Amino acid sequence: MKAKLIFSFLVVLTTALMGSSFVVAKIGLIYISPLLLAGIRFTIAGSIMGFFVLLFKRKHPKDAVTWGKVAVIGAVQTAGVMGAIFLSLRTITSGQSAILTFMNPLLVVLIGTLVLGMRYRLVQWIGVFVGFAGVFVTMGSHLDLEIGTLLGFMSATFWAIGTLLIKKWGVSIDMWVLTAYQMLFGGLILLAGSMFLENAYIVINSTSISILLWLSIPASIVQFTIWFHLLQKGDSGKVSAFLFLAPFFGILSGWLVLGEPLGLALLIGGSLIFMGIFLVNWPEKRIPEKAIV
Repeated sequence: MKAKLIFSFLVVLTTALMGSSFVVAKIGLIYISPLLLAGIRFTIAGSIMGFFVLLFKRKHPKDAVTWGKVAVIGAVQTAGVMGAIFLSLRTITSGQSAILTFMNPLLVVLIGTLVLGMRYRLVQWIGVFVGFAGVFVTMGSHLDLEIGTLLGFMSATFWAIGTLLIKKWGVSIDMWVLTAYQMLFGGLILLAGSMFLENAYIVINSTSISILLWLSIPASIVQFTIWFHLLQKGDSGKVSAFLFLAPFFGILSGWLVLGEPLGLALLIGGSLIFMGIFLVNWPEKRIPEKAIV
């Protein structure tokens, strides 16, 4: 029972940090260009965490192959996901981008089934679709066919692939080391992307610095560490289903911080989100063992 309570708390904490980061990033874009903001965010987060994993002498990979796996996870999970999200925001709204990004649980189940041979029950598939419907309703029920739509879908695809790679490779890598260096590698890739894909700008003041610190530490270091821990300890499809909570928390934080209105869509969408999570985590029926006579 205690373990389930801890798991539930960690799920709520990490998804709340994910959701709130959309609002904080939206404010941050006033001061810093998208890819540059994402690149600085994860380079700072990865550097800070890298310092501590070295200080506390966490077990680092000894071979180039394992380091290569960490770099690939960083390229997919940090650079791919965040790069696609921020680039999508040039042509579609943050709500539309979030709808597409949080298709991730559906894609985890789909890719896991087709590529890795994982098996999910019908009730779990129904739960994924119901949860996605909740995200769709919550975030506005409308998508425009723009280049940003493709980029938003790409962010979900990158996230799904990253989730499965972490589940497959992360077991053999220290969780703290993996979190630190995948963020650092991804941040550096994003900084390089900023040089070629956007007209970079940055305004340095107390607000922009505060935003960077929040995005780098609670919304990156804490969030990613908890998320990777959950992926290592649980079923990737079930854990990913809880990502449906992130846009829900995004709406709530938007209301609290930016004064964005709450409406019927939030109530209906939130109910569908929780129903989807419940269905994906529906326990299997256990056949009782017959007593030996």
